[in-house]
Amino acid sequence: MRRREFITLLGGAAAMWPVRASAQKPATIGFLGPASASAMSVWTAAFVNRLRELGWMEGRTISIEYRWADGRADRVAGLAAELARLNPSVIVTTGTGVPALKQATSVIPIVFTIASDPIGTGLVTSLSRPGGNVTGLSQLAADLGGKRLDILRDVVPGLRRLAILYNAGNAPTSAERAQVEEAARTLGLEVLNSEIRRAEDITPAIEALKGRVDAIYVQADPLMNTNRVRISTLALGAGLPTLSGIREYVEAGVLMSYGPNFSDLFRRAADYVDKILRGTKAADLPVEQPTKFDLVFNLTTSKVLGLKVSETFLLRADEVIE
Repeated sequence: MRRREFITLLGGAAAMWPVRASAQKPATIGFLGPASASAMSVWTAAFVNRLRELGWMEGRTISIEYRWADGRADRVAGLAAELARLNPSVIVTTGTGVPALKQATSVIPIVFTIASDPIGTGLVTSLSRPGGNVTGLSQLAADLGGKRLDILRDVVPGLRRLAILYNAGNAPTSAERAQVEEAARTLGLEVLNSEIRRAEDITPAIEALKGRVDAIYVQADPLMNTNRVRISTLALGAGLPTLSGIREYVEAGVLMSYGPNFSDLFRRAADYVDKILRGTKAADLPVEQPTKFDLVFNLTTSKVLGLKVSETFLLRADEVIE
């Protein structure tokens, strides 16, 4: 090869190096967690593991920027704006984090892992054609309240008075609460709404329910998720059975749960991220519904409460924690 040809070839190769280096730069994924890192650790692990199965390796082909609100709604908007300024390829959050992210960006794709009512709360305009820059997975929370109460009555046959423990500062969860109230009235149950707005409200709220109700329906949200161990411990101390929609609450000591498998929803959120990173627009990805629902029961908690649970019921459960 002539010297001039070699220099020309070398110069051309050098010109390509920045392009190749740029192509190898990890894609950035933003992750806005309205709860705490520890409260969501099982779900984020499922998300990252699924990304790895799809060929996305953290530290090599992707980097993940996490931001945690620790159950404090007043922190979400600031964290959303902070993530938007990083200009990641996609941002993952729960339904609670979407409104703040939509305020922060109308361009960056947003994938929600769990949302109670995506249309009713204005996250998307249609499940089949979300439009805009937002898509993800619905958890059908508002449709499951009645089913949960039916299951609770199987375990607490003398159930007459029910408390709904909820975060009054989280408006998107109101649809689920209304549905639970309606289902309770249909079953002839008296309902007592017990609202909290911050972690410090949990202890006095549960102490005030002792002797006044027969069980507590814990309406899940980031504040509750972050404090689920405290909630289960206080309720158990008050001798009150507890019901939730999330399996991880039962691991923390809550009596039982029935609802979509959140780890599965976070895994499926990774599929959305994979498609977006490969060029699909969020607007073209339909919002999907849960496909896996679990009934989880804490046998140890039931024994502490002195509940007699039939073998038939235990056989119905997808998982019994001892």
